[in-house]
Amino acid sequence: MKRFSRAMGLILSVIMVMFVMAACSGNNNGKSGNNEASPTAGNGAASPAASDKPAEDYTFGEDVMFHANEPVKYSMMFSDNEGYPYKEDWRIWSAIKEKTNVSFDLSVVARTEYENQKSLLVNSGDAPYIIPKTYDETAFVAGGQIVPISDYVQYMPNYQKAVKTWGMENDLKVKMQADGKYYVLPGMWEAPGGGYSFVIRKDIFEKAGVDLSKETSWTYEDFYAAMKKVKEFTGKKYVFSDQSKGESTLNIAAVEYGVTAGWGKANGMRFNQDSKQFEFADNTQDFKDYVSYFNKLVTEGLMDPESFTQEDDAAKAKFYKGDTYVINANYQVFTDFQTKMEDPGAELMMITPPGGPKGQLQVENSRLENGIMISKNALKDLGEEKFIEMLRFVDWLWYSDEGQTLSLWGVEGETYTKDASGKITLNSDITYNGMNPTATKKLNADYGFGGGVFAYGGTTKLRQSKMTEGEIDFNNRILNNRQARPVSPPIMATADESEQLNLISKPLMDYVSTMTLKFITGQEKMDNFDSYVKQTQANGSDRYSQMANEIFGKTKSILGY
Repeated sequence: MKRFSRAMGLILSVIMVMFVMAACSGNNNGKSGNNEASPTAGNGAASPAASDKPAEDYTFGEDVMFHANEPVKYSMMFSDNEGYPYKEDWRIWSAIKEKTNVSFDLSVVARTEYENQKSLLVNSGDAPYIIPKTYDETAFVAGGQIVPISDYVQYMPNYQKAVKTWGMENDLKVKMQADGKYYVLPGMWEAPGGGYSFVIRKDIFEKAGVDLSKETSWTYEDFYAAMKKVKEFTGKKYVFSDQSKGESTLNIAAVEYGVTAGWGKANGMRFNQDSKQFEFADNTQDFKDYVSYFNKLVTEGLMDPESFTQEDDAAKAKFYKGDTYVINANYQVFTDFQTKMEDPGAELMMITPPGGPKGQLQVENSRLENGIMISKNALKDLGEEKFIEMLRFVDWLWYSDEGQTLSLWGVEGETYTKDASGKITLNSDITYNGMNPTATKKLNADYGFGGGVFAYGGTTKLRQSKMTEGEIDFNNRILNNRQARPVSPPIMATADESEQLNLISKPLMDYVSTMTLKFITGQEKMDNFDSYVKQTQANGSDRYSQMANEIFGKTKSILGY
């Protein structure tokens, strides 16, 4: 009788544990799993639904904190930024473990060597389970060492929520490979960011008679006219001397002219939304108009021709000293610029990126960030059930509001406070992103929060929480006065097709880049533009377009065209 009672007690205990676990894990109400397949999953067969599995020994779900009952450690690559170098005792590590019971076995790699080391580890089959800070996963697909993650996103409820709530389905299509699957979990933003634009000397522009109240409607021609006024007023040799070797300026202006250049030159292709065809943009009349515009700036002494060759420090020194009045930058450096101006009366302004012949367009149209690849070693070593558990941890840390807030701001009450409206205020003794500039502690360098490995993606509210009032205004000017652009489809080439395209693209785009600067600086006369067009065709521009459209024709049904 005693043995029977013990047995019954054991059975009842097991039943009670299973009941409690079923109630504590899972979707919005804490139930286990998400039984619906993702609308963004690839064409491969999805893994079995969570409801077919035994109760998990961890909690997870949409807006539910992941927590493993037993300590778990996952291997992960870590890109070590020299601006805030890795520390073993950063608060971020203990904060993640306290909340989730998860720690990391890190492969710490210097940021400058990260891509090379990633390639070595993945191609050798020795990659850690989690591989963040991946900007382009294409090169790793053919080797078979990376999980086609679109087959598993149905197990990631916070990721799914973002996709559905923000309408990310078309955005994610750009990550699809030739097999119709994607191999990276991208960071996702509710809305595009502000990106790069031009910092101007507001005080000088206004003294020169420029009406800055209308800058939200400026085109590049209006910007040209404003700089002419400044040159006439100041008598300076140049108004604009650029950093980044002009690559950012060329990139953002190219959008408004319908071409590609600078950081965004890529393969020179644009997708015609009317004809649903790819075109080579960088030998068209649009491109001629584009390089003619910058040639005009250089020829008339508005833009320093050294913009395309000088180091960043040289460009910034000219701006700080008051030798020039325009420089391209993003808002993260705005406060730093203001503090380094030699004229104590200098007043700076980040203007709304100008529009152009193609309209008043938002430069940034992608809501995707760098992302996370998952090594096949994770699936092989952990087995499917434990692999899914790891994905649910990744889902919480990178895609839930709570996880994203932790990664960005740290621990409430320790590094920041939050008021009743949800507004976050960084502790006054901590500095980050231009906030509390005289504080002695740094959120990223001293605590590990706000770094590039974890802190990307989220709601507009979260994104703006790390902005100054000036940066919020800059972003709102863009969102309110610039038209969103549709995302172009990917060219879903096979490995062999990609190799053929690359053989064309590299020498072609090297030639385009060389001639772009020659046209702009006057080393090549605009009268020779027709000869340039013929040479781009000889270098394969037409063949590249033909191949791109053939590939698109085979894959457009997968993409929904």
